[in-house]
Amino acid sequence: MIADKPATSPLPWLLLLLSVTTGLVDAISVLGLGKVFTANMTGNVVFLGFAASGAPGFKIAPYVFAIASFMAGALIAGRVGKRHAGSPLRRWLLIAASVEASLLWIAAGVAVGFDVATQMPGTSVYIIITLTGLAMGFRNATIRQLKVPDLTTTVLTLTITGLAADSSVAGGSNPNWARRIGSVTAIFLGAAIGAYLVTHGGLVAPLILAGGLIFAGTLACTLHPAASKPL
Repeated sequence: MIADKPATSPLPWLLLLLSVTTGLVDAISVLGLGKVFTANMTGNVVFLGFAASGAPGFKIAPYVFAIASFMAGALIAGRVGKRHAGSPLRRWLLIAASVEASLLWIAAGVAVGFDVATQMPGTSVYIIITLTGLAMGFRNATIRQLKVPDLTTTVLTLTITGLAADSSVAGGSNPNWARRIGSVTAIFLGAAIGAYLVTHGGLVAPLILAGGLIFAGTLACTLHPAASKPL
């Protein structure tokens, strides 16, 4: 991997866009698939604990499917990324975007005819969880290899902690404050858009939109000269 990204790197802008798609996917899974996360595994572990204790409204199976598919996607991305070490950045980005977008678009096809209110047909729930979990696991492993500070695209706990702990009020120098605020804003925006689309029309539109943003944004990023540099 490149240790120090040039100031003109397009990656921060791409990762902010991908953060928007995280909000979309979380809205799809939480509001459309029955309180399960397919982009953020912390929530699933907590909910799995609730389900294991017998708390009403929580089932073990969806969280197991989400965690297992997420790990499978990350495993595949880890292997693919190692095989492309030393290759141009744009090649790896296009592979990752193609995998993510394809999985989300297939999920959109599965979601045709799926009723959010009744969660029927029931098999569609697990298929969509698996497909979106694979996509987000692949995404997270890819971002992990890119190593862009304060832009994980899916997790905000450390980002928000950094905003407070590194602020001038705490005696810090506010490093990467714009990037951190941008990350929070991007996921918030994606969640709001996703929630509107899910509650007003179901899962198909936000799944198609998420896949389209991922692919189009990545394609634009690969046109930048910095994308020709090796991983």
